[in-house]
This record gives sequence, structure tokens and C-alpha cells, in this order.
Amino acid sequence: MSDMVEVVIDSIRVSLMSQQRIVILRETGADRYLPIWIGIYEAEAITLSLQEVEVARPLTWDLLKNIFNTLNARVVRVEVVALRDDTFYGNIVAEVDGQMVNIDSRPSDALALAVRANVPILVNNSIMDMAGITPEEDLQEKASERSERAAPPGDIEHDGGEENLEIFQDFFDKLDLDDLGKEDGDDEEKTP
Repeated sequence: MSDMVEVVIDSIRVSLMSQQRIVILRETGADRYLPIWIGIYEAEAITLSLQEVEVARPLTWDLLKNIFNTLNARVVRVEVVALRDDTFYGNIVAEVDGQMVNIDSRPSDALALAVRANVPILVNNSIMDMAGITPEEDLQEKASERSERAAPPGDIEHDGGEENLEIFQDFFDKLDLDDLGKEDGDDEEKTP
């Protein structure tokens, strides 16, 4: 288990291209994220549980939790254990009669169970190294640094998010405003 890192569910996103759902797992104590494509129903199940929404009848993952409880088994943790051919593999670790049992699972189902059982979520460190994402610096900070390097001495920096439009000054200087409203070969102004 030493090669595992603990994560939490950061968010569930919708792909604008395909309307598929992506669960974003964030490594605890670090700024590294793992996106995993999941099904619509699993995303909904995770979201409902995270938002503590009560449903009239148990969903599949509520049923699974109830079965574990009825059989005096305890979900200990869920894991994302492998990534092969762009497919993530999950594992539910349960304690049954004092023995640890590993149950093969899709990560999305394991996550939906984890949020209901309130158990840790672990990801194999090699998966985080292979598919994890570390966000770049804030884009605004980068843009600010670039503008500071590019600005000639004595330039006034604008506050309040205004854009520096000096690059268009040459274009505006060359505009012949007297020709506005005239068509080719027409010397008179058109009126609407």
C-alpha cells in the first residue's frame, strides 16, 4: 500500500465536446489531479451522495452498501489500481469475517460506493505519474509577467483588467475615416 497515494473527489465535470462526465481526483497534500472518464449514471450517483441528496429508493451503490452492512462486511477503502489501454481498473477493499477481500470494480462504481461508505480513495502512484496532471501557474500571472517584460520603460500599467490596445494604434492611424460610408466609385455618402 506504500505505492498508493490518497485522493479526494475534487469535482465532476462535463465534457463540452461529448457531454460525457469526468471525475477529477485531487491528491491530498499535493497539487496533482487525475481525470477519469465515467458514465452519466455513476457521475449522478457520486454527485447526489456528495451533495447529500436523499433519494426515494436506494440506487445501485446504496444497495451495494446495504448488502455489505447486512452481511457484516465493512468497506475499508477503494483503489484505482491499474491503467491499461486507456482503461482504469478499480478495487474495493473490504473486511469480511476478519479477512481482507479485494473486489474487482470499475473506478466509477468504487467511487460511488466510497462516497456513501465514507472511506478513503487511493490511487496507485504509478498511475498518478503516468496520467496525473499538475496545473501550470495561473495564466494571469504569466500574462502579467510577459507584459512587464515587453513593456517599454515609462509605460503606464493599467489596473482593473483593461487590455493594452497600443498594438492597434498603427492600424487606427492609417484608417481613412473620410471614406467611411462610401462604396467603391461612389463619391457621395450613403444615408440609411
